[in-house]
Amino acid sequence: MMLPRAQPTRLTASPSDASSRAAQRAGRLLALIAALLLVASLAPASFAKPRGEVIRISADPYTDPGAQHATEVEPDSFASGSTVVSAFQVARRVAGGASNIGWATSERGGRAFESGFLPGITKLAGGTFDVASDPSVAYDARHRVWLISSLAHVDPIPLGAEIVVSRSPDGVHWGNPVTVADGRPSGGFDKNWTTCDNSASSPFFGHCYTEFDDNDQGDRIEMSTSTDGGKTWSAPQGLPAGEQGIYTQLGLAGQPVVQPDGTVVVPINNLIHTEIRAFRSTDGGDSWTTTVSVSPISRHVVAGGLRAAPDPSAETDRAGNVYVVWQDCRFRPGCSSNDLVLSKSADGLNWSSPARIPIDSVNSGADHFIPGLAVDSHTAGDHARLALTYYTYPRADCTVATCELNVGFVSSVDGGATWSEPRELAGPMRLDWLPITIQGLMVGDYISTSFMHKRAFPFFAVANPPSGGLYDEAIATVSGGLRAVGR
Repeated sequence: MMLPRAQPTRLTASPSDASSRAAQRAGRLLALIAALLLVASLAPASFAKPRGEVIRISADPYTDPGAQHATEVEPDSFASGSTVVSAFQVARRVAGGASNIGWATSERGGRAFESGFLPGITKLAGGTFDVASDPSVAYDARHRVWLISSLAHVDPIPLGAEIVVSRSPDGVHWGNPVTVADGRPSGGFDKNWTTCDNSASSPFFGHCYTEFDDNDQGDRIEMSTSTDGGKTWSAPQGLPAGEQGIYTQLGLAGQPVVQPDGTVVVPINNLIHTEIRAFRSTDGGDSWTTTVSVSPISRHVVAGGLRAAPDPSAETDRAGNVYVVWQDCRFRPGCSSNDLVLSKSADGLNWSSPARIPIDSVNSGADHFIPGLAVDSHTAGDHARLALTYYTYPRADCTVATCELNVGFVSSVDGGATWSEPRELAGPMRLDWLPITIQGLMVGDYISTSFMHKRAFPFFAVANPPSGGLYDEAIATVSGGLRAVGR
C-alpha cells in the first residue's frame, strides 16, 4: 500500500534562499491565491479522513545539506483524554541523528492532525545543536503538560550529547528545550525515554522519569527525575551493582512504566542484545534497584541490512501489570526468523515465560520485528486490551534487493492470551527507499501505538519510491484508530 507523496507542512529556508526567491514568489502569489480559492470551493469543509484510512501526518520540509531528504523515522506517541501526540526524527543523517524533531497532534479523535517541528534544539530551529534524535512522548497529568524528550548532539557524533525535554500545555505550542542531563563536551548519551506517574492515588503523582545510557561509561544506565512538570531534573543517577557486578548496571533502550502505587519498572535490553532485564524504584526515583532478568533473547538478525535490534516495548494496564514485547526466534525451527513474544509481571521482579504472539505459523518463513505495544489503561488482567504494531518481511531469507517491508497490526482483548488475525497497514516497501545510517537502513529503532477512547492509534514510517533526488518517507497513522479485537 503506497501512499500519496507527502507535502511539507511548513517550509524553512535560509535568508539567502529567501531573498533570491522573493521575486519568483511575488510573481506566483496571485496564481497561488486563485488556485487556493478554486480548491477551497471544491474541497469538503472538514479535513477529517474516513475512519480506517492510513494517512500521512507530517513531512520533512528541510533542505539543509548533510541530511537525507525527505525522510521521517522513529516515531513515539502518547495519548491522554482526547489528545494524542506523536514525535519523530525529521531529515535523518547518515552519521546519526536528524535535522530536527517533528510532532503531530490530534485533538479530534485521531481523524485530523496538526503538525510542526520543535523549536530551539537544532540550529535549523534556533538552537545550538547540530542534530537531534530519539524522541519520546509523555504527559504529566498533575501539571497538565506534554513532554517530548530528545537526544541532542553537536558534531562530531557521538561527542557532545545532551538529553533535553520540550514542554507544551496542549501538544501543539512547544517551548524551547529544558536540559535533563548535559554530557558536553565529551558525553555520549543515548536512547532516552520519558514517562510520568499519572495515577492520582500514587504518593508520587506528578513525578516524571527519564532513562538513558552513557556510552562513554560502557552504556551505564542512568535515571533522572522531575517533580515540577519537566522544568527541572535531578542529577543523573546510576544503578547499584548486583551479584553479577557491573553487568547489571549496563544496558540500553529502556522503557520506564509506572504502576498505580507509584512503582517505576524499567524493562531494558542488555549491552549486547542477549537478554531483556528490568529494574525499578519504589520511592519516587530517589533510588533504583539493580537489574533482574526478564528473559534471554534468542536473536535472528533481520535481513537486508535493516536496523532492527531486539529492543523491548513496554506498557502497563489499570491494575499495574507490566507487559513487555520484543522480537525473538526461539519458537522458529533453527531460529530462522523472528516472532514477537510477550512477558508479563505484576511487580517488575518476577516475569512470566515469554509467550509467542501467533501472527502466523512457525513455518511461515516470515520475519516480524520492531514492535510498538499499547495497553488500554482503562482495562486490566484477563480483560486488558492490547494493540501491537510491527514491521514484517513475508520472507526472512530475503536480500537488500528482494526484501519487502510491510507494517502489520494485531490486537488482544484478553490480556494477550489470544490475538486477532493480522492486518496489513502499509507496504510492501523496498529497502532502497529507506535512508542510510552507519548501523543500517532505517525506519526507526522503534515504532509506537497508543490507545485513545478504546481505539488504538499506530504511528509508523511509510516509504514510497524516491523521486527527484529525494526520498519519500514520512510518518503515518490510521485515521480514527483501530478497534482492538480478539480471534
